Amino acid sequence: MENINLRNLAYLGDAIWELHIRQKTILITNNAKKLHLTTTNLVKTHTQSELLHFLEPNLTQEEIEIIRRARNLPIPVGRRNIQTEYRQATAFETLIGWWHTYDKNRLEYILNIIEPELNNYK
Repeated sequence: MENINLRNLAYLGDAIWELHIRQKTILITNNAKKLHLTTTNLVKTHTQSELLHFLEPNLTQEEIEIIRRARNLPIPVGRRNIQTEYRQATAFETLIGWWHTYDKNRLEYILNIIEPELNNYK
């Protein structure tokens, strides 16, 4: 695996995931309040943590190693009360950023796997 900065990949992955979700939610409603609520439900820590768990059977050994490394990144003090979920969400965002940077086809494949699961969080 390349020497990558996982914190930066998580930062990128957060933006990519939110953009992906916003592209989906604008097709659902014109109501600004519902749009915001739906989007925030799909980008919050809890949802990302659950989606990572959902994806685990589909991941390669290299992707599992990225998850392991991302979960071990230092946690901001304000997030320590939800440490386990935050670590999982960071790992999810890191994978999104990694796929976006190194394997866009894999990212599209994973987003298609996730798509039906998103209905559980809207």
